[in-house]
Amino acid sequence: MQRKQKRTLIWVVVAVVIVVAGWFSFGPGLNFGSSKKAQATTVTVGVVGETKQDEKIWDSVAETAKKKYNINLKVKNFTDYNQPNKALKSGSIDLNAFQHYAFLNAWNKSNGGGVVAIGKTYIAPMKLYSKKYKSVKSIPNGAQIAVPNDASNESRALYVLKNAGLIQLKSGKTLATVADITKNPKHLKIKEVSAEQTARVLDSVDASIVNNDYAAAANLSSKYAIYTEPVNKDSEQWINVIAAKKGNQNKKAYKDVVKAYQTATTKRLYKKYYGNSQIAAWDVTLK
Repeated sequence: MQRKQKRTLIWVVVAVVIVVAGWFSFGPGLNFGSSKKAQATTVTVGVVGETKQDEKIWDSVAETAKKKYNINLKVKNFTDYNQPNKALKSGSIDLNAFQHYAFLNAWNKSNGGGVVAIGKTYIAPMKLYSKKYKSVKSIPNGAQIAVPNDASNESRALYVLKNAGLIQLKSGKTLATVADITKNPKHLKIKEVSAEQTARVLDSVDASIVNNDYAAAANLSSKYAIYTEPVNKDSEQWINVIAAKKGNQNKKAYKDVVKAYQTATTKRLYKKYYGNSQIAAWDVTLK
């Protein structure tokens, strides 16, 4: 009996040694029934001129990204539009969210490509403002209309005038210029000024097309808006996007960030902070 007890004791000691060795070899992950939580992925997204409202929207997106996809989302704010795509290509950020398709396409053309849109965010319709007239129909013959003079915004402004029924443009043009006006029945005089001046010259012209950012900066009241850019097939190139470096567009974490952004909660925050001046574009139908 003593020999049998000794043999049993030896096997017990061996079993204890194996368990202890296993514990120190593989760590607390062998927590008998519980698994170690997967490490979170960090994703940095670049934006431009982030407002307090934008910050709250991205805070909400970050909360969803963490809760649903185990992603730590960080936002890096840039001061101008020339930086985020360069940062994306260099790898100093993972994604950016500041530009529309037209800007992205023009930037890729001028910089050898390398940036790809992976998800839509919003569209911010431009408005035609006037302190002299209450409607588009009341704009007289020979009226002077101010538009931004940079290629992207000028084209967009001309499409606003087209959709307002004031001019017609050549079809098939991605970026239109004044030279592409085919019909101008009211003989409107198009005054090209820098985008930041479009609100400031409103007192000296009959009407002006102003970007939302500059309208807000100039405290331009919506009561002077006589026409708002429609969301239609002409609008697609003005939809803002989340972009990634070419080659990284299919990374699961990046796609999950897009999912975390494109939610009903984000839509509600658009409405809360921007009213109808910022419209969710990921599920909009363009007619």
